[in-house]
Amino acid sequence: MTTLPQSRRTIWLLAAVYGLTIANLYYCQPLLPQISRSYGADAAVGALTTAGQLGYALALVLVVPLGDIVRRRPLVVLLLCADAAALGLTAAAPPVEVLLVAGAVIGLTSAGVVNVLVAYAAGLAGEGTRGRVVGTVLSGGLAGILLSRTVAGLAAEAVGWQALFGAAAVVTLALAGVLARAMLPAPPETAMGYGGQLRATVRLAAREPVLRRRSVIGACAFAGFTVFWATVAFLLAAAPYRYGEARIGLFALVGAAGALAARPVGRAADRGRRRPLTWGLLALGTAAFAMAGAGGGGRLGWLIVGMLALDVAVHGTHLVNLSVVYGLVNGARSRVASAYMTVYTLGGVAGSAGGTAAYRFGGWTAACALGAAFMLAGLAVAAGGARSGRR
Repeated sequence: MTTLPQSRRTIWLLAAVYGLTIANLYYCQPLLPQISRSYGADAAVGALTTAGQLGYALALVLVVPLGDIVRRRPLVVLLLCADAAALGLTAAAPPVEVLLVAGAVIGLTSAGVVNVLVAYAAGLAGEGTRGRVVGTVLSGGLAGILLSRTVAGLAAEAVGWQALFGAAAVVTLALAGVLARAMLPAPPETAMGYGGQLRATVRLAAREPVLRRRSVIGACAFAGFTVFWATVAFLLAAAPYRYGEARIGLFALVGAAGALAARPVGRAADRGRRRPLTWGLLALGTAAFAMAGAGGGGRLGWLIVGMLALDVAVHGTHLVNLSVVYGLVNGARSRVASAYMTVYTLGGVAGSAGGTAAYRFGGWTAACALGAAFMLAGLAVAAGGARSGRR
């Protein structure tokens, strides 16, 4: 697919849709205490985040590969409509079993939308601009992830969680209408059945060592990211900070500045500096945990600097990885997205679980040590790729 005259406007629209859609998956995290109170402190409500993660993982394996074998525009519109319906159902505060199913559907549909859109955006770009284009779209995603925590934290103290999910349903339905008009009515990239596409995705991962290596690097970086964000709320809620929900949400807003680094990193990747960029970003991520660790005793400035450095490192690494893997094959980019993002997401799950355990047994210092270890592991994998002459 070649670059089209309207692609620049379309890319900025895709970035906005990415951010607003991925936010749907993260709204529930700071709202869990309030949602639990609405259900009489039902312990099952605590599984809502896990349900969303499960849905996200299923989408990477079962939904994202559809992006190559069906028309992307109707696929994205259908997924957004299903996402809006699940958000509306959540807003109605159904029985807890239905709430968890709705959470899984939100994860599945949100993951399907954003990953198909990134592959679509990569197809709109030429070889020399792919990093910049993907960087623009990812900057919208990063802003959506971080701002969702701020919006949710403020909503918890203002209008309540049900109103937030109701508004998100309306916005998501509107996005479906916008993309129905804005996306190009392109034919499928591959004439293949669904089963054949799943098998082809597995074969692609098996024959492309660069894809496997970049997937592991991304998983290590994302694991470090989730170590930080799975534990920092506990740090801020305890002494000496003692922040409430709204202030913790505003703290996450500061991290949105990391989204500004995505486009410069994308331009550097387009100039062929992918290997040194990867090393530098992973080294920055390792240093970020040293800085964040210094903020554990109440030194907020060090905590903020560490958070900003970590956001730049993780999302910059992710962008460089995507600029590499989307250039490995012509077409069939949803297969690439499925393979890469599955490993990437598993890294996030490992980081979240490991970070929570580390904080429980060793506090903030142990969590930061684990995060730095994940970054160093990614750096070791990247160094191994350099010795073998691979990207």
